[in-house]
Amino acid sequence: MSSDPYEVLTIGHSAHSGERFVALLRSAGVTAVADVRSSPYSRHTPQFNRDDLSKELRLNGISYVFLGKELGGRPRERRFYCDGVANYEKMARATDFCEGLDRIVEGAKKHRIALMCSERDPLDCHRCLLVGRALVQRGVRVSHILENGNVLHQAAVEDRLLTLSGRGAEDLFAPRSERLATAYRERAKKVAFAEPKPNGPMAAE
Repeated sequence: MSSDPYEVLTIGHSAHSGERFVALLRSAGVTAVADVRSSPYSRHTPQFNRDDLSKELRLNGISYVFLGKELGGRPRERRFYCDGVANYEKMARATDFCEGLDRIVEGAKKHRIALMCSERDPLDCHRCLLVGRALVQRGVRVSHILENGNVLHQAAVEDRLLTLSGRGAEDLFAPRSERLATAYRERAKKVAFAEPKPNGPMAAE
């Protein structure tokens, strides 16, 4: 259990085996997993289907809760889309989303929580670009468990985001907060769930 009750981790299950996934959680001291996938199932990695995963975690002394309805990256309502792409800024203001954040913040007082989605890289996933960002804005410390076991703070991920967007350099006329907001918006447009086009493939998440 962390000495900081307001620290929350995230992790992507990627293509890990169940054993490797549990090992990563244990190495980071995780005691509870909050599943933030909109659909808690995986064709390619069935060990991460909701029922199988929750059972495996319980056997290893780790609690499991599904929060995909509140904190998932694939909204059901049309008002949360812009040009067919999920709009994270609109989603972050939704009542269900805010209630989901409340549950995470409250749970973090008792557990060391890891938000779980599927993507390997935090910058490819709403757990970082949407949920992690919103938690940081609430004063929560957010860090990401990488596939090699390293843990990276949200601020370090944001540094990488700025660099990828070409906004890493200091700018007298554009403070970091402004450059970061633009970088978040641009990245979300690239990786957020997009409604399938006729006869086209469905985007991830």
